[in-house]
Amino acid sequence: MKKMIQRLVLLGAGACAAFLVGCSTNKTLTLQSDGNIRVSPGPYTGPLITKSPYGTTTDGTTVASYRLSNSKGAEVTIITYGGIVVSLKVPDTYGTMGDVVLGCNSLEDYEKATTYFGALIGRYGNRIGKAQFTLDGKTYHLATNNNGNTLHGGNKGFDKVVWTAKPNGNSPLGPQLILTYTSKDGEEGFPGNLNVTAVYTLTEKNELRIDFTATTDKDTVVNLTHHSYFNLTGKGDILRHIVTIPADNITPVVDAGLIPSGSLQPVAGTPFDFRTPTPIGARINADDPQLKLGPGYDHNWVINKKPGELTLMARVSDPGSFRVMEVWSTEPALQFYTGNFLDGTITGKGGWVYQQHAAFCMEPQHYPDSPNQPQFPSTELKPGETYKNTIIYRFSVQ
Repeated sequence: MKKMIQRLVLLGAGACAAFLVGCSTNKTLTLQSDGNIRVSPGPYTGPLITKSPYGTTTDGTTVASYRLSNSKGAEVTIITYGGIVVSLKVPDTYGTMGDVVLGCNSLEDYEKATTYFGALIGRYGNRIGKAQFTLDGKTYHLATNNNGNTLHGGNKGFDKVVWTAKPNGNSPLGPQLILTYTSKDGEEGFPGNLNVTAVYTLTEKNELRIDFTATTDKDTVVNLTHHSYFNLTGKGDILRHIVTIPADNITPVVDAGLIPSGSLQPVAGTPFDFRTPTPIGARINADDPQLKLGPGYDHNWVINKKPGELTLMARVSDPGSFRVMEVWSTEPALQFYTGNFLDGTITGKGGWVYQQHAAFCMEPQHYPDSPNQPQFPSTELKPGETYKNTIIYRFSVQ
């Protein structure tokens, strides 16, 4: 069958926008038989933003997917449901592209999932003890969805809502997807109308960057993060992945509910010391009371840094593919989770059955249960203030 290729010379910005976000006028594009558009020749090297339908939620809301790609071939696909990263393809040391995040096969599966695969997390990432907190003398009772506590915003957190999307191909950083959502006063029990923006950017450095901002009309608490499950090999488990975390302390938990005690625990001499590169599996089964509560790593590391500074939070390397992922953020802490509750009941993309430790999560954030722990850095947001949080997942090879 003869391959259909058409050469198009675009003479107006309107026609350009219909196919490729971010290109200038009078560029020659190639329309390929697979529906993709490529630019040649010229200074524009081809970062694309491609929109596709992704289905309809059970309540009838239309969901779209956006694929962002850079000139190096890396690409990320994000859906408007939950702001979920459904695919993230980056090269290994041989230049072979591979998907490094876990995910579901369909929108229906994402709606049913309780794993938070690839999602934007809010209003409050991690846990709030006993599903309540007191602010300005008033006690707010939240949705209970995790051992009597509130996890990742409640029963219908930001991972279960449809965000409004706007692609931006004109950013100097790379193609962007701007997602917005307004969380109404009282949603899941939280006070204030919270206007949230999450900007995904795929840079030419093979970085997936997420910039959060939020404002409120009433005193509230906010702790936003991202919840991709990473496997740099793209198969098997992550126990051979090598992790470095520049943190002298964790916030130890009191029981299997994983609520912090309020103190700091030095990592020195414990399985939580990742200040030098260490395989995830080296000590994950050690006889340590904190690990047994996990079970495995599901704890908050207090990063050695100045408040608000954009710094390296973690480095992960894979001895199989030689892929490297660095995590950078302005947040004070990092929740490192090793897929402890994956148990073989979920079949994901490509028929991969997700067993325990099939992936890890690196979630930059404030400390768990901060609204009930006055000694922790505050997560309060007041009218007139703007919450800001930058997270960067930077990929390379070694």
